[in-house]
Amino acid sequence: MSEVTKKRPQFRNIHITQIAGYRLPLAGFISILHRVSGALMFFLLPLVLYLLELSLTSENSFAYLKGFASNWFVKLTILALAWAFLHHFCAGIRHLVMDYHIGLDKDSARKSAVGVFAISLTLAALVAIKLFGGF
Repeated sequence: MSEVTKKRPQFRNIHITQIAGYRLPLAGFISILHRVSGALMFFLLPLVLYLLELSLTSENSFAYLKGFASNWFVKLTILALAWAFLHHFCAGIRHLVMDYHIGLDKDSARKSAVGVFAISLTLAALVAIKLFGGF
């Protein structure tokens, strides 16, 4: 009896040069954004705490910071920080639910990733409307 040998595919880690052609699933993209938003909040925390301390020292410093925060670039920075918090919060809830082994299959993970993305962007849009004087 002759043996039929099939060549099995080899799965290896992708190289740094192959990253541009790799299509990451939405759940992986949300996971990376979860890490980026956490790092953004971590590195901006000393600045936020310093500005909070400065705003609480006197009425003059609060008025100065209020005027400083009316700049469009500062508003964009505040919006980025708000998005980071909102995305990190929503993705964190998703990860906590997944810790209970709920929604681990591919279709459920994609749906929950879409939900996290939609909710965090909607909430960030509401913050942007409030920041830029919509209501």
